[in-house]
Amino acid sequence: MYKYVSKLIVYRELGEDSILKRLAGIFEDFGWYKENVLSDSSAFSASKLAEIQDKKHISKETLITRIYAEIKRLLDLSTDYGFDDNLWHNYLTFVMINNENSFTLTSEKVGANDGSVNHFAMNDFAIFKELFDFDFSEIEEKLSIDCFSTISSYKAIVKKERMYNYNVSGKVRALSRRLEACDDAKGFFDEVTAFYADYGVGMFGLNKAFRIRNVENKVDIFPINNTENVVLDDLVGYEIQKKKLIDNTEAFVAGRPANNCLLFGSAGTGKSTCIKAIINQYYDRGLRMIEIYKHQFKDLSAVIAMIKNRNYRFIIYMDDLSFEDFETEYKFLKAVIEGGVETKPDNVLIYATSNRRHLIKETWGDRDDMERGGDEIHHSDTMHEKLSLVNRFGVTISFSLPNQKEYFNIVCQLAKRYPEITLSEKELCAEANKWELAHGGISGRTAQQFINYLAGQSR
Repeated sequence: MYKYVSKLIVYRELGEDSILKRLAGIFEDFGWYKENVLSDSSAFSASKLAEIQDKKHISKETLITRIYAEIKRLLDLSTDYGFDDNLWHNYLTFVMINNENSFTLTSEKVGANDGSVNHFAMNDFAIFKELFDFDFSEIEEKLSIDCFSTISSYKAIVKKERMYNYNVSGKVRALSRRLEACDDAKGFFDEVTAFYADYGVGMFGLNKAFRIRNVENKVDIFPINNTENVVLDDLVGYEIQKKKLIDNTEAFVAGRPANNCLLFGSAGTGKSTCIKAIINQYYDRGLRMIEIYKHQFKDLSAVIAMIKNRNYRFIIYMDDLSFEDFETEYKFLKAVIEGGVETKPDNVLIYATSNRRHLIKETWGDRDDMERGGDEIHHSDTMHEKLSLVNRFGVTISFSLPNQKEYFNIVCQLAKRYPEITLSEKELCAEANKWELAHGGISGRTAQQFINYLAGQSR
């Protein structure tokens, strides 16, 4: 195995801590152990005996211990991603579609291009083909183990989708099965580059949504493993609002001019659901979402710098956006949207939801040009400063609370999705009326909570 891994070129940067790299080191030591320890040592020279003494830490027991440690890591990875059948093939596939290098980055969302790098990539795919077909029988026989045979025909415990990264799992296992059917490196090249064209490479290729975190003063983007599988049809009503959002997003994904978007209105009307549904709808066309919180606005420029040259379209999503009058984080946001020296890249838009139309808390004092008892003379300038933020969203979409008739319609439409709910429409409306009186008033969220209650109580 070591002789194969050491000859990788474009996929060479595996990370010293990678399972493949560590297994290659173990197999290198196993080759030495087989040649020098399992052989007849009586014919060895004094220098060879000294080498053996120097490497006495390489023993059957230490090799087994090291192999089991990597098998445990492989099992943990397989649990996280729901791998099954041949875990070794799943893992190698996972390595190929996660490795960001000169070849994969130029292939993401467009597929293979003509270029000399393809020669080196073909070398690596020939190596991965050898690794796919690697014969573990010798090491299992010499060390009296069977772990490689077990992971090559593995039956995973069935888990609920939310317990592992279902979105990534399906893609890895499907590509792994196609690679198993390939006869040569050319087959590997065609299948993997087709995958890059369809989805991309690395975490941006495999995942829909992301968050950011600051580790040791360095901004890092990490995937949200399980996003909610909602679609726009799940939101009953609000057809005009949904169409405005679709039109803007469609233009953005197609590479045409599009606007930053603000969804504002009462709580529980489906603003956040619309954003999640849009990501699900356009994921296959290269749309990704990065969720960011108010206290992270100072990192916006760093985040944009990390994504501006990737072949995806990114929505930076800000949920429940609002500012008190003493909060100044909105100035970072204003600079990023418009007004900063650096132009916002074409592959980035900002979508925000808010319960406030103007985002920033206003007082009647803000509207009074001569502030009484304060130091600021032209206080109306403060109001314009605050309003200038919302004006930088080119599309604003209002979500108002439904009236009672619309509320009852939402309840009835949602109830049809649950066969276990057998109440008539009249009974549903009567019970829904009681529910909203005791649970925060009329809204789409209240309707869904009522239906969840009924479905949970049904036998």
